[in-house]
Amino acid sequence: MSYTLSQLLTVLNQKGCSVTLRGDEHRSIEGLATLKAAQSHQLSFLANPRYRSALQASQAGAVILSPDEAESFLGDCLITSDPYLAYSYLSHCFDESVRSTDGIHSSAVVAKTAKIASTASIAANVVIEAGAVIEERVVIGANCVIGAGAVVRKDSRLHANVTLYHKVQLGERVVVHSAAVIGSDGFGFAPQKGQWQKIAQLGTVKIGDDVEIGAGTTIDRGALEDTVLGNGVIVDNQVQIAHNVVIGDHTAVAGCVGIAGSTQIGAYCTIAGAAGIAGHLTICDRVHIAMQAQVTRSIDESGSYSSGTGLMPTAKWRKSAVFFRQMESWIKRIKEMES
Repeated sequence: MSYTLSQLLTVLNQKGCSVTLRGDEHRSIEGLATLKAAQSHQLSFLANPRYRSALQASQAGAVILSPDEAESFLGDCLITSDPYLAYSYLSHCFDESVRSTDGIHSSAVVAKTAKIASTASIAANVVIEAGAVIEERVVIGANCVIGAGAVVRKDSRLHANVTLYHKVQLGERVVVHSAAVIGSDGFGFAPQKGQWQKIAQLGTVKIGDDVEIGAGTTIDRGALEDTVLGNGVIVDNQVQIAHNVVIGDHTAVAGCVGIAGSTQIGAYCTIAGAAGIAGHLTICDRVHIAMQAQVTRSIDESGSYSSGTGLMPTAKWRKSAVFFRQMESWIKRIKEMES
């Protein structure tokens, strides 16, 4: 794969980026790399000021820079207000993912009542059950299972070993990574004399357009109403989304997050890694939940929310833990003094 800087500029302009090229428009670029690792045939970028010191020493053939950073750089560059966004677009020019071919592999098991578009790609050992619908240009990786009545809409891709339970619905251009499970039973049980009576999970999972779901993530089907992910939602690896959860458009959920049942999360939220969200809560639009935060109440005002304490030396943390335990008695003494 090789592009001139002029060709890469055209790609960015077609994506709506405002970009200017300074330097040799005919310079050949054969890949992307970090500022530290890049060679003369590669393109790099500077989006985080933390790596500014690596810019002047970089051997990159060209660099994507903001206007301010470009002032002090003498090499070839693509100048734009958002270098990271420009990098995200150009990364697809150098993507070496294997392209799938249309058709159904001979080892796939497909129910007679399943509907599969002629432009879909069905890999080895896939199982597609009765009434499932696979639309145009869908790619189903090896060993996937598509349950009865499930729907996968146009241009979506399931990587190897994905499982969609019955009646799950995926929108257009959805990407699901390996070992994800969508539509498994929610954790619903009624106590009965020291034992547990299982509750049938009668809803399903509905996922909007342009959603990406990470490897090993589990999204449970609803108990009565559906579990719903809106358009443009991105979910990282190893995330647990319980039954009846609703996630609004363009919200991002990082790795190892757990969201308990029937919680509703608004649009344009960000949930950082390993956060835990209790059930039956409502979180409004444009909320950021910090790493490992424990959300135990609803949030009705946009902003950033955290819980717990930051990293510190263990000895100091132990002293702080003692202070936390003593706090209740201090408050009681203060109230007595005030009265």
